[in-house]
Amino acid sequence: MTDSHASLAKKLEERFSNELTHCTTVHDQVTVTVAADDLLSVCKILRDDEQFAFMQLSDLCGVDYLTYGQVDWSTKESTSTGFSRGRQDSDQESSHNINERFAVVYHLLSIKHNIRLRLRCYMSDEYPRIASVSGIWGSADWFEREAFDLFGILFEGHPDLRRLLTDYGFIGHPFRKDFPLEGNVEVRYDPDKKRVVYEPVTITNRVLVPRIIRNDNRFATPEEEQNDA
Repeated sequence: MTDSHASLAKKLEERFSNELTHCTTVHDQVTVTVAADDLLSVCKILRDDEQFAFMQLSDLCGVDYLTYGQVDWSTKESTSTGFSRGRQDSDQESSHNINERFAVVYHLLSIKHNIRLRLRCYMSDEYPRIASVSGIWGSADWFEREAFDLFGILFEGHPDLRRLLTDYGFIGHPFRKDFPLEGNVEVRYDPDKKRVVYEPVTITNRVLVPRIIRNDNRFATPEEEQNDA
């Protein structure tokens, strides 16, 4: 952790002693967590206070922690000849608090101090809601529309909260981890009807198994080649 990041973390903890629920620095990136109710007041201070001066919102995204901590693949036992096993379903339970299933993450940049900050807010409701920061950073407009479209997060106070990436009349939110990977409907052009038609999905989701390569001299070590000789 650099001195600038340590200094920023200290300033944040002192200025927002009542608002911060978590503050950490990993890989030279300061991340703070605040309650959704405190979001707007904290963001305004982060933008306007000269000791922070986060004038730019460079990114905003949603996160679904539904199966956080679960692992379906493990490659730690892979060898020089390939994976040591095929796919195994994980019986590991999620290590995340399910009451904090959804989160919005804000990536802020202070050009004045040449430093970045990650701000995170959790939401536990089945229909997650949070205040829009488009009035603080104009760049949040389309970012919030994207998070609404893909995760179903409602940004209260957004001037024009419409879907951004999915088709007209699309049902559901593709980035939710309970949304089927193959989707619910498929679209094709019908030459007889001379229009696009929507039909129930016909493909079946499958999980690819890693290819196991054995006895292939392209991947043999010098010791193995000598033994074969």
